[in-house]
Amino acid sequence: MINLETPKKFRAFVNQAHQVAAEMLRPNSRRYDLAEHEYPVELDMLAAMVDGLGASGTSSGAGASGVRRTAAAEDGVVNGSNLSSVLSIMEMCWGDVGLLLSMPRQGLGNSAIASVASDEQLKRFEGVWAAMAITEPGCGSDSANIQTTARLDGDAYVLDGEKIFVTAGGRCDAVVVWATLDKSLGRAAIKSFVVMKDTPGMTVERLENKLGIRASDTATIRFENCRVPRENLLGTADIDKGFAGVMQTFDNTRPLVAAMAVGCARASLELTRDLLADAGVQVDYDRPVHRQPAAAATYLAMEADWEAAYLLTLQAAWMADNGQPNSLQASMAKAKAGRTANDITLRCVELTSTLGYSEHELLEKWSRDSKILDIFEGTQQIQQLIVARRLLGRTSAELK
Repeated sequence: MINLETPKKFRAFVNQAHQVAAEMLRPNSRRYDLAEHEYPVELDMLAAMVDGLGASGTSSGAGASGVRRTAAAEDGVVNGSNLSSVLSIMEMCWGDVGLLLSMPRQGLGNSAIASVASDEQLKRFEGVWAAMAITEPGCGSDSANIQTTARLDGDAYVLDGEKIFVTAGGRCDAVVVWATLDKSLGRAAIKSFVVMKDTPGMTVERLENKLGIRASDTATIRFENCRVPRENLLGTADIDKGFAGVMQTFDNTRPLVAAMAVGCARASLELTRDLLADAGVQVDYDRPVHRQPAAAATYLAMEADWEAAYLLTLQAAWMADNGQPNSLQASMAKAKAGRTANDITLRCVELTSTLGYSEHELLEKWSRDSKILDIFEGTQQIQQLIVARRLLGRTSAELK
């Protein structure tokens, strides 16, 4: 028997996350969408609460720092911090994706640190708010083509290059920067480095104005002769280890982004169902689809799509908790959830007509917010390529 109920040990925490979303995030959603670049001061108290829950063990390690990969359990199934993280993120993004991305110490860089850092690094960077810097002006989804360089000089690496679309790049304490030790070696030489914001040679050039997630700042950052302590390289400097250690970050963070998409899409579905009911259109789960009103039939199709994205996201997180390779499932979840969120939020705008398109409701905002969830952490096309490679047993050189 498959039990897809929320694990009992997570229920209190997930309920708390939903309460925060309902009482703090959603009520401030429109305000910070209109006031782009204004810091959401309400999040400081929320971040402190999350830190307290983590320290007490109440949160089961959920959040960006909760995606530490564990070994396979000897005594059966484990529902651990990866699953707890995606469940809580779904609830928070039911409230607001942009505000969730603005939470101190919950950046994607924190997930990168949790994924590949040594125990010593985990302790040293505890409490740091870390952004993630991968994309460059000439390098988007093809992360193997990164041009930012890291040159070893004594006890430090010297970084040179430019990063764009850095989420929380203006507000964070540190940035996890992807750079290459040797351009001629391709993927194998790419490593990630933790660069503190006060490091000389690191400059926040500008903040972007965006379509969605406007509560979250998105920065362009330049590195010029930026000296980073040697011990701030995440993982190993051994090139023989190749690209796998850096890419493991994505296996843990892609389910988190999928969870954001699932939460945003669920918010749209729930509000749309209520608005349809107000208009006299009832969704009848006991009636065949072909006997439903057109709007109700469309709604049921969207709900089925959402369910698939939800289950794929849970599977990818559960596999990480149980020490199972989940690269395929992480990409499947990210691809399905990202596209599903885009489809659902736009269709909900369409179904609700003027209410959906105006600022009277949050539906139009959610349709804007959802677009990025199909793009960052690897575009839809990149996820499909990864899935194809895994299913066909092809390498990146064999299938491009």
